[in-house]
Amino acid sequence: MSSDHARTFWNSRYDRPDYLFGETPSLFLVAQGDRLKPGMTALAIADGEGRNGVWLAERGLTVTTTDIAPRAVEKARALAARRGVSIDAHVADLDAWAWPEQAFDVVVAIFIQFAPPAARDRIFARMKAAVKPGGLILLQGYRPEQIAYGTGGPSKAENLYTEGLLRDAFSDFDILQLESHDSELSEGACHSGPSALIDMVARRRSTPG
Repeated sequence: MSSDHARTFWNSRYDRPDYLFGETPSLFLVAQGDRLKPGMTALAIADGEGRNGVWLAERGLTVTTTDIAPRAVEKARALAARRGVSIDAHVADLDAWAWPEQAFDVVVAIFIQFAPPAARDRIFARMKAAVKPGGLILLQGYRPEQIAYGTGGPSKAENLYTEGLLRDAFSDFDILQLESHDSELSEGACHSGPSALIDMVARRRSTPG
């Protein structure tokens, strides 16, 4: 899918009065709350209508968010305003965006599985470069078993995550948590029902090796 096609597709999906994936944060992200401290800098990529970025801002983090769809970014800013917090929200194609480097204490990537393998590899590399030494990547996605559930996510198995894929992709980070599980999601209209999930917390090493 070209960038223009993707922008049009997602803009159309988000152009609705309610929030496609709800207004509450990912349960996985909430479970990482003890790792997140006021004053930390966070980047939430492909954050849609802002549910995760706004929650991070409510916890006192300085938050940058992105999404390819202008309508989603507009709704993210509106959600932040309603909650009384500020986010730095950008319309961005992650494969073309000028990613900051070593700029964030935490990078959050929740259900970013729109990218085929080659683009995913580039995005993962830029995520890793964006984290400060000692900083964290918090990632959640679907496993291939999700296709049988049909409760959200892409229909292409190549876009989905396995533990082996993530271990290889983040082999230069310290993986603090990597868990596969089947859980019930209730995240708006598009993530609802039993789901085949995988969660990862990885820390950039302070020194190479």
